[in-house]
Amino acid sequence: MSATLQHPPEFDKVAVMLGGRSAEREVSLKSGSMVLSALKSAGVDAHAFDPAQKPLDDLTREGFARVFIALHGRYGEDGTIQGALELLGIPYTGSGVLASALAMDKMRTKLLWLGAGISTPNYQQLSDKTDSEALVRHLGLPIMVKPASEGSSIGMSKVLRVEDVARAYALAASHDKMVIAEQFIEGTELTAGILDDAPLPLIRLETPHDFYDYDAKYLANDTRYIVPCGLSRQAEEDLQAQALRAYSLLGCRGWGRVDLMLARNGRPYFLEVNTSPGMTDHSLVPMAAREAGMSFVDLCLRILVLAGSGSTVAGSKVATGGAHVG
Repeated sequence: MSATLQHPPEFDKVAVMLGGRSAEREVSLKSGSMVLSALKSAGVDAHAFDPAQKPLDDLTREGFARVFIALHGRYGEDGTIQGALELLGIPYTGSGVLASALAMDKMRTKLLWLGAGISTPNYQQLSDKTDSEALVRHLGLPIMVKPASEGSSIGMSKVLRVEDVARAYALAASHDKMVIAEQFIEGTELTAGILDDAPLPLIRLETPHDFYDYDAKYLANDTRYIVPCGLSRQAEEDLQAQALRAYSLLGCRGWGRVDLMLARNGRPYFLEVNTSPGMTDHSLVPMAAREAGMSFVDLCLRILVLAGSGSTVAGSKVATGGAHVG
């Protein structure tokens, strides 16, 4: 059933925040350009705004009433830009300050999830003094080594041999002072988009790469995105409900994406939450929304309607013609 907007909302001047200073700048520029084009095609008075090139007080000076955050990574997805927009009093898309900061920090996300009984792979924080042999005894092989606060798989490695732990740590540490090693889960990689507190259809990811790395996400043409994901209706609904709980526990709002592994024994392991997911031609939330009957333009409009400030969400829910996006 179509989720086309019956009555497209009217907006005042909108800034599409893109680019930024993180390692994911290039991806953000692509996401932001696609969002900007979609909003303009719907008649929205939308303009590109790169915080790496313009001071934030230009948002007020130039009369922007709302911000669509298409930034990824640090200074855009970690609560910093959200805090600045709170101070400026400008509503923005996606999660608030605390939820954004928590979701960006994979280690603290794990701590919260473990405390709430949400399954996530076993892990260990690393340093340059970590005993590689002891680490492997604890987590087994393979091991995923990653910066705690990076996205797009930047700085991440799949370690197959104990002698490669130090090199993987050095790569991750070049991107973040906090590095974690995580138990590798053999199974099916899935992702759950969330839109307005409702889960979108799950997508199954398959890649010939060692894992779903940066190239597989944004450059490769041999990555397979399978939707419907192939699970039974009941199994998919159960995972969607668990993904929504994992997302809500961090205090997320508006929209986002939850990544997980479904082990061969059927147990899900939640990996992370993305509070400002990609919106490129390779991105997952637009694919899931399309499967739910929602065009890219309508997805962008709906996200923009949900823009809020603090705990208050601005705008009413968008009519979807009775369609359920779960």
